[in-house]
Amino acid sequence: MTDSELVCVALAQSLLGFTSETHWLRYAGKHLTGMFPYPPQPSGYSQRLRSALGLVKRVIRMLAKSSDFWLDDCWIMDSTPVPCGMSRSTVKRSDLAGWAGYGYCASHSRFYWGLKLYLVCTPSGMPILWGLADPKIGEREVLASMLEVEADMVAEHDGILLSASSRWPPRCGTTTQPKPRFTRSLIAYDH
Repeated sequence: MTDSELVCVALAQSLLGFTSETHWLRYAGKHLTGMFPYPPQPSGYSQRLRSALGLVKRVIRMLAKSSDFWLDDCWIMDSTPVPCGMSRSTVKRSDLAGWAGYGYCASHSRFYWGLKLYLVCTPSGMPILWGLADPKIGEREVLASMLEVEADMVAEHDGILLSASSRWPPRCGTTTQPKPRFTRSLIAYDH
């Protein structure tokens, strides 16, 4: 099975709503043999899919660009904690030791060890950008680096209104951020 076929199988898994790889591979082996005569085996499916991450990202971006929501001129940025461990021994032996860190989740009123997921999406929910970062890194810096990494994609959109929560105060006059147009409950930026 080629990488392109593997990505098609993974896309079908997502569109058909299979959350378990085991159930999906069993279903694909029985029902999709006409389209894919050599279905992937459980031992190599997730490993091959991880190695084809670049192709998966390109397919997701192509599908997103083909929808009308991609042309939306308003983007919303928010973040949420992704706890990865609760005990000190887990923190010490985890492979995420260089990436994850300690943060505070105000909605649960507790500290956690893990990462923070940052998402930029349209009001309809279409994801535009996402990133995982150490919770100690400020949201401003994470968003600036996300926009820098995807500069070509951001340049395709003229006059984007990027809004963030009121707990995300901008520093006006810095070289990385344009001046805000609104200063109350949402912060808006033109790109």
